[in-house]
Amino acid sequence: MLIALAAVIAFACCLIPRIPQPLSYHQFADHRSFLGISNFGDVSSNLPFALVGIWGLNFLLRKHSAGSNGQFIDPRERWPYLFVFAGLLLTAFGSSYYHLSPDNARLVWDRLPMTITFMGLVAAIITERISVRLGLYILPVLLLIGVGSVLQWHWSEVHGAGDLRFYASVQAYSTLVVLLAFLFPRRYTRTSDFWWVIGFYVLAKLLETYDRPIFAALHIVSGHTLKHLAAAAAGFCILNMIQKRSPISRDAKG
Repeated sequence: MLIALAAVIAFACCLIPRIPQPLSYHQFADHRSFLGISNFGDVSSNLPFALVGIWGLNFLLRKHSAGSNGQFIDPRERWPYLFVFAGLLLTAFGSSYYHLSPDNARLVWDRLPMTITFMGLVAAIITERISVRLGLYILPVLLLIGVGSVLQWHWSEVHGAGDLRFYASVQAYSTLVVLLAFLFPRRYTRTSDFWWVIGFYVLAKLLETYDRPIFAALHIVSGHTLKHLAAAAAGFCILNMIQKRSPISRDAKG
């Protein structure tokens, strides 16, 4: 099913025309500076990414050092999640760097860590729903594909033929894999938390799309600033899920 999904997305990607990065993308609504920081709202709103990333890494590494499986039947299942939260932490730095002076060159550092988070989550779902061995085997492949999609886009922009199709396909695939997760047998409780992850992700996309109208209506905060908060909330939902879940087999026995 996952292979068929990848094939369909790849085929659709080949059918649609090349998609260059519009320069208007970098023209965000809120340009206000504060404390000497340009575009303060869009820069400072990346702090939650760092907090969730550090919190998640601390939780996973602390559990591992304590020698407790905790919320993982197989201790190796925590590896994809390490990349999820490492990606969130790096996103805080990459996105802040980009929003200080938005352009295509800096956008690379915003998108690279996000693909690490997306691909880590896909590997986590495969590990928990299909096979631990398969998930860990495909994790580095997925990370290379994610990072490669950003580098390919940047290379295309540098050579005057910007093309976002590969990068967009990777994002679409990641989102659809999360939805497909509900079709596979579950081994843990709190699977419904994924709906919150999807909900906040969709909300983040809507806030990003309506950046200017939201800023014009509120005059306090822009849609893009709120987008960062919604995306960080999706990351927190992932952390909350693995912190509070338990193996279904344990529940059945108890």
